[in-house]
Amino acid sequence: MPAARKQEETQKIQRRGDLELVDFVVAVARETGEFLLSRFGNLQGLEIDYKGRRHIVTSVDTEAERMIVERIEKEFPNDGILAEEKAKKRTDSERVWIIDPLDGTVNYAHGLPIFCVSIAVAYRWKIDVGVVYAPCLDEMFYSKRGEGAFLNGKRISVSKKDDFSKALLATGFAYIRSETEHNNLSNFNRVNLKVEGVRRLGAAAVDLCYVAAGKFDGFWELFLAPWDVAAGAVIVEEAGGMVTDIAGGDDYLFGSNIVATNGRIHDELRKNLDPFPQEGRYKYKLS
Repeated sequence: MPAARKQEETQKIQRRGDLELVDFVVAVARETGEFLLSRFGNLQGLEIDYKGRRHIVTSVDTEAERMIVERIEKEFPNDGILAEEKAKKRTDSERVWIIDPLDGTVNYAHGLPIFCVSIAVAYRWKIDVGVVYAPCLDEMFYSKRGEGAFLNGKRISVSKKDDFSKALLATGFAYIRSETEHNNLSNFNRVNLKVEGVRRLGAAAVDLCYVAAGKFDGFWELFLAPWDVAAGAVIVEEAGGMVTDIAGGDDYLFGSNIVATNGRIHDELRKNLDPFPQEGRYKYKLS
């Protein structure tokens, strides 16, 4: 077989494998979302613990994570896992899964329908696949790097808004907002006076996907962990958007601060945000 044809066949096989991986992640996200829905609304039966002031974890978070991890380890036993609640395994592997089994736990615990399952797959810590499923809304967002971004099977793209004063943005406020001066309130007060509006949905992965779908023109937040942003970030990028840290670099996965926009208002949003301190960076040791 000629070398060029052999390379083409190899690429086809690789692409087919990548698409099968996306299908697998979508299936796992949907199954987990159905589990979340089955428990949703039963507030009296929900066991709630606190990982810190305002930082809650429910029995549903823990069970959903267990379900996801079991599926991954059955199919891909050599892959690494980094998940919000408990799972941290083989993170020095070439391929690592980054999981938030329930993004929007506070919303979920209060019976509010904006929450999601967020699963990303990274190769050598570059996010390659992202899937976010919001079960109450039945919105399945997914992307494979280089293949575009989709919502329920239809390709999506970021907005074309280039007038910052007409932009609709989203943000959030960290659990530790009363324990640090970098609580995003000064950013909010400054930006809110210059744009059409700022929304606070309470689930960063949903915020990012709504940027990808053109519902929001931009999003920023502080003190986020890798599982909060990994899947949503690649979906934004594949929808034609831009994702950086506040400084304009690419340290948003472990840098604890993120700016995601349609690209057209990116610099304008960034310049209205306070510099993020190095000591606020997410303290996670890969091992």
